[in-house]
Amino acid sequence: MKRFLVISLILLMAASFTFQTQAPVATVAAYGPKEALSYRLHYGFITAGEARIEVDPALYLINNKVCYKAAVIGSSTGTFDVAMHIRDQWTSYIDTATKIPQRSMRDIIENNYRLKEMVMFDYKNNKANVIRESGKELSKSTAEYPISANLQDIVSGAYYLRTLDYSKMATGTTISMKAFFEDKLYDFTVKYVGKEKVHTKHGYINAIKIQPVMPDNKMFDGGNSIRMWLSDDGNKIPVKIEADMFVGKVEVELKDFSGLKHPIVFTKK
Repeated sequence: MKRFLVISLILLMAASFTFQTQAPVATVAAYGPKEALSYRLHYGFITAGEARIEVDPALYLINNKVCYKAAVIGSSTGTFDVAMHIRDQWTSYIDTATKIPQRSMRDIIENNYRLKEMVMFDYKNNKANVIRESGKELSKSTAEYPISANLQDIVSGAYYLRTLDYSKMATGTTISMKAFFEDKLYDFTVKYVGKEKVHTKHGYINAIKIQPVMPDNKMFDGGNSIRMWLSDDGNKIPVKIEADMFVGKVEVELKDFSGLKHPIVFTKK
């Protein structure tokens, strides 16, 4: 990963990977249309960015599959925006039945860097057709990459982790994945750490703690540098994320939520 992407922290998978999951088949209906989540990213007391994760109220037909349209939108804020101007959006069209992405899109603005990308998944022929426009002049290029079944892109991958039944996992259970970024394949693992009570602006909440084992990279300080807490209920929304980066500790906290599929309960300590 070459640039600091605000939303990548929100999505947990901080290298814009595509996932080929070896985990159990998802069985929990954790989200649906109209769900919207907003987050604040900060270094200490400094707010560095904000992000929204939302599911469009409408359904879309992609590759003859009825799909949710899920989007993640992030931006830098305040003084941080002066040094690192970020306006990023990831979009995924997720098959409502299989939870597999049918199409993915990225629209990236980071200082002078510009990228527009569309990935069209062709599962019949086991390939992903990619159209990219990048640079100041948005030069266009196309590419084709081999894929296999049960792929997840960065957005659908985050939603996929919310559908797993962690109550049936022992502490230390790992979810193994093949990760594809640009033109390379990576082995990727997420570990189920256990359950904890987490403080948020809305109160305390029982949470599921998971932790990706990061591959060697220049952004994060060690293989266990990211921790993520999901609400321990039917929604399993991300309520908190911590990341140990070489520039310091970054925290992401839940600001607001709406359109949840299941009740959510916050309590006093």
